[in-house]
Amino acid sequence: MGKVVLVTGAARQLGGRFVRRIQRDPDVDRVIAVDAISPGHQLGDADFVRADIRQPAIARVLAEHAVDTVVHLDVSGKALGAGGRTTVKETNVIGTMQLLGACQKSPTVRRLVIKSSTSVYGSAPRDPAVFTETTPPKSLPSGGFAKDAVEVEGYVRGFARRRPDVAVCVLRFANILGPDADSPLADYLSLPVLPTVFGYDPRLQFVHEDDVIDVLGIASHEPRRGTLNSGTFNIAGDGVLLLSQCSRRLGRPTVPVPLPAVTWVGQALRTVGMTDFSPEQIRLLTHGRVVSTVQMRETLGFHPVFTTAETFADFARSQAPGLLPPEVVGRAVDRLAAMPFAGGTGVTGADGTQPTHSAR
Repeated sequence: MGKVVLVTGAARQLGGRFVRRIQRDPDVDRVIAVDAISPGHQLGDADFVRADIRQPAIARVLAEHAVDTVVHLDVSGKALGAGGRTTVKETNVIGTMQLLGACQKSPTVRRLVIKSSTSVYGSAPRDPAVFTETTPPKSLPSGGFAKDAVEVEGYVRGFARRRPDVAVCVLRFANILGPDADSPLADYLSLPVLPTVFGYDPRLQFVHEDDVIDVLGIASHEPRRGTLNSGTFNIAGDGVLLLSQCSRRLGRPTVPVPLPAVTWVGQALRTVGMTDFSPEQIRLLTHGRVVSTVQMRETLGFHPVFTTAETFADFARSQAPGLLPPEVVGRAVDRLAAMPFAGGTGVTGADGTQPTHSAR
């Protein structure tokens, strides 16, 4: 018989994509998709079970279907539907506790994959230039999704000690972007004007949705020859982008705000429901965060298709034009440069180019 894979968070866009993808694997016999609400997208031939992972009933689901692989994707910074921050935290933390308790009692579970985040490292002014999987954070996250992720990983480590026979893989994803990205950072980057912290230009990393699906597939299988897919891995695209580069590529103007006033801006944005501008996100947009992906490549054997810049470009193409489209700004700069007071002649050739001047 093939494997029986249970996927949590199936009603989310990312969970739905992975459910459809894993069904095509010849080694997988059945896929059990679980969520507390019915998905608004197709799940293919998967068996959908409407169940709340915060409740003990999840143990019956594991037992009834003899699940051997659990992929826990219902760890997120955003609520589905009308749920607020309390619902998100309960699902992330209490839901993970219930799921791990069910897995611990299940005699059939042999592999567990956890979706985590690089936000567990926090963001602080004295952070190292690059975090590795073993680098301790200078300052633990004090709230929001980042704190949830820290607590989730703590419970997972406890589970791994109690069930050493289960292969556990924790994937710490950088900020996930793409055409269908649904995260607090994607909401922030979709604002018409981006509030930034005055005097700071943080370095950011991104990972593409497609690469997320690919690496989840690698983690949910037996390790390939010469690789190991048990342990903790940073997952991110190559390279970094500055926040200023992101704003220019989106064509969105920025409004630098003094650091003491940023909290007020975040409260205002949360009040109108535009984005989850949590303190941890403010720290990210102040100090940034960059992680090493050496273990991802050398141990896990995963090589992302998209770099950080390519991931952001794909996300930018899915967004409405900003107030300052880059091509419009470029043409304006060219026109200014051609004016006499800017050092140009104000004359263009038949082909629209400026005449060149010999060096004096």
